[in-house]
Amino acid sequence: MALVDGHRSRQVRISASVGKRTVLVAWAFIAPAFAFYATFVLVPIGMSLYYSLLRWDGIGKAQFKGLSNYLVVLSESDFLQILGNAFQLVVYFTIIPVAIGLGVASAIRNHLGGRFGATARTVLFIPQVIPLVAAGIAWSWMLASNGVVNQALSLIGLGSITRGWLGDFDFALPAVGLIGAWVLLGLCTMLLVTGIARIDPNLYEAAKIDGATAWDEFRWITLPGLRQEIGVCVTVTVIAALASFDIVYIATGGGPGLQTTVPGLEIYRLAFAHRQVGLASALAVVLMLLVIVCVLPIQWLTRQSK
Repeated sequence: MALVDGHRSRQVRISASVGKRTVLVAWAFIAPAFAFYATFVLVPIGMSLYYSLLRWDGIGKAQFKGLSNYLVVLSESDFLQILGNAFQLVVYFTIIPVAIGLGVASAIRNHLGGRFGATARTVLFIPQVIPLVAAGIAWSWMLASNGVVNQALSLIGLGSITRGWLGDFDFALPAVGLIGAWVLLGLCTMLLVTGIARIDPNLYEAAKIDGATAWDEFRWITLPGLRQEIGVCVTVTVIAALASFDIVYIATGGGPGLQTTVPGLEIYRLAFAHRQVGLASALAVVLMLLVIVCVLPIQWLTRQSK
């Protein structure tokens, strides 16, 4: 009996030793990536949280102000309008690319391996590889008072509605939204085309035999089969809308007035132009929380659909 107990205790010690060694090896692999992540993500987040509690110009002595910066961000009308602009961009950045991407993926489903499918994917993906600065400059030229868009409208007899689209108080934000939608269209289309290629073609053949229409195939086969890809597209585009900066900065600079000013641009202005580091940090923290609140339900719904 003693021999059995000794053997068992020795096995327990060996198992514990192997377990500790496995944990150490795992941490050895994780440590470099975690150190990089902590240095460039966790530490800046912590510093932003700390700065958001201060009144500080970035150079002189800081004064602790508690949550006063957050009260300003969440109560002043200018900041609420800026946050509202970001949510309006979500409509353009998300709905348009995903809807068009679904339509294109469904249209070229039977030609994915042919020359037409390859050409369509290439053409639609071009906006994704163009630098955002270049896209903003090109679209600002096209949407100018004498740009290509107004010239085309004049040619077809719609000269009465021409205007400087990016300088108009009513149309500046929708114009920026369309630029963002154009940029994100390629990514959404490629994700959805890749996803639709994984759907079993036999499902569509069976649906045709049963007399299903094209709409029935799209509703009952394509949409459920692409639910995860749609979740990825919506997540990426929502983040791009809420954290937008490049396109707005280049195309409009936030104008006219505050009509196209978004949180990312206002954070930049507050921190580097107005030297209000605490207020900029508070707005950055609020933006981060808004992104998390918007993205988590999308991820939850995607997991629920598996």
